[in-house]
Amino acid sequence: MEQFVVSARKYRPITFDSVVGQHSITSTLKNAIRNHHLAQAFLFTGPRGVGKTTCARILAKTINCENLTPEIEPCNTCDSCVSFNQNASFNIYELDAASNNSVEDIRNLVEQVRIVPHKGKFKIYIIDEVHMLSNAAFNAFLKTLEEPPSYAIFILATTEKHKIIPTILSRCQIYDFNRIQIEDIANHLQFVASKEHVNAEPEALHVIAQKADGALRDALSIFDQVVSYSGNTLTYQHAIDNLNVLDYEYYFRITDHLISGTLAPALLLLNDVINNGFDGHNFIAGMSGHFRNLMVCRNEATLQLLETSPAAREKYRSQSAACSTGLLLAWLDMSNQADLQYKAAKHPRLLVELALMKMCNLAKPFASVASTDEKKKPEQQPVTEISTPKVIPPAQVETAAIPVAKLGTPPEPQIVAEPKVEMPAAAILPTPVSPDSVILNSQPQTEQERDMPIQEKAADPTPTPAAAPSVTPIGNMQRTLSISALRKQTKSPVEEQVQQEQRNFGSDPFTLEMLHAAWLDYAMIALEQGKKSVHAALTSSKPIINNQVDVEYTVGNSASFSTIHTDLCEHLRKTLNNYAIRLILTVSVEQDENPVPYTISEKFKKMAEKNPAMNHFKSKFNLELDF
Repeated sequence: MEQFVVSARKYRPITFDSVVGQHSITSTLKNAIRNHHLAQAFLFTGPRGVGKTTCARILAKTINCENLTPEIEPCNTCDSCVSFNQNASFNIYELDAASNNSVEDIRNLVEQVRIVPHKGKFKIYIIDEVHMLSNAAFNAFLKTLEEPPSYAIFILATTEKHKIIPTILSRCQIYDFNRIQIEDIANHLQFVASKEHVNAEPEALHVIAQKADGALRDALSIFDQVVSYSGNTLTYQHAIDNLNVLDYEYYFRITDHLISGTLAPALLLLNDVINNGFDGHNFIAGMSGHFRNLMVCRNEATLQLLETSPAAREKYRSQSAACSTGLLLAWLDMSNQADLQYKAAKHPRLLVELALMKMCNLAKPFASVASTDEKKKPEQQPVTEISTPKVIPPAQVETAAIPVAKLGTPPEPQIVAEPKVEMPAAAILPTPVSPDSVILNSQPQTEQERDMPIQEKAADPTPTPAAAPSVTPIGNMQRTLSISALRKQTKSPVEEQVQQEQRNFGSDPFTLEMLHAAWLDYAMIALEQGKKSVHAALTSSKPIINNQVDVEYTVGNSASFSTIHTDLCEHLRKTLNNYAIRLILTVSVEQDENPVPYTISEKFKKMAEKNPAMNHFKSKFNLELDF
């Protein structure tokens, strides 16, 4: 029977150009040989299976080659190259520091260094796994490594550079080998498959490359294993069956169910995955990677970050088109939280199922909006007659109610037009509030008014006469504070450009149901963080939408929102993918006939009202309140 040679040894690189994924290091070494700038000691460090020992052998062979090619590669015909290929070279020594790590071993090495090479220019010593040397052996090696003979060159290789003492590192040229990219490993596996006459699918080779985790030697070992299982035809199904890898089709199918908002099929698929022997932690980690790939596919500039086969890349591209950026960000956050909490969970499967339930519930408003937009037709919308507004001075624009014809068109302060315009009623929107104005509402609202849909509030077509803003005492009246009146009416080009970039960054429309879902999600996050008062304040009533981007919410006390106002606004913007959203809090001020005293002075005043002798007692003994 013919002896089998594993692919990792059979296709081991023998030239610099055949080294996979380390072009910068091989180019540097070739230039050093060409320019005669060879160092006395090299240190090759990096993960396993990336080519450290291979490059050390190629470097040693090239240094002693008598007839270098123009590409600075060994000729493989001279006596030095032939003896190296036959493992009979007297000028190249290899030492395994894992088994020869004592002081005596280093002393024997130092004695050999003193002998001049009988043939050739250099004596090269390759010490593999050099971090295994003891401290005494390192110290015995220092003097020789710092001042070796002119004909001696040391090449050290290690996977754990941090275990080498600094005095050794300072005497070496350090080359850091990186993990090999998945695409480079897949291309090399395709080359090996063609040499071995194996018909391999690209998806199968990508699965092997991902399983190797950047190590080419591991990839070749896995390739031999899968070929032994499948024969000369290597398919994607053979690879995932033999390597016990979860098929990415599961993630595509579950994501389709999440997009459509159907929870039952998603839970059944999860049950199928667990019954096949896959761990729930690996599943949720794979879901995070799947959502990350979908996010990467949404931009052509980041498409190169997707390390998959071309066929899988097209699937990711088509599915990412069905998801919004805000939905993917919310899913990524949920899956990441489940990944972090999995080890501490006493019921891990329930944790994964709960994450799927949240994702499905969050996707329902997006699915309902898409179906509503498809069914809606322009000719079925009612037509409402709108009169053109009169010319309004710029100083009164902040408080005047100017109807706007279309969403996204900024209001103009001066409009002169005579004829009336007929437009669909659904296109009529209230006047957008200027970003330079801050509105504080102190008027109390009833529960019925807060829950009233925004369409009913904006349905009144009666124009409000323009009036200058006035300051009234705080009570049951509304107070408006305008800052834009103190600023110039014209904006600089820089401010206009910034606002335009903000509008283009994210401006997806959202409904009241989507707002309530995002609002409740943040309330649950606050409850999980132990902020019970914030959770109670957020769930006491429901927010409403004004001017399509203004989210209004009525609170009894704004103190509970002072610490979360920024985080809440940022959460709504990311979840709904609309960075024009502004959060406006309306403080409901109600006169309490019997207010509860809180401060020391209020408490004393309360006691004095019940017992007037308290004032006499305080003045007689010249007492003061302790604040």
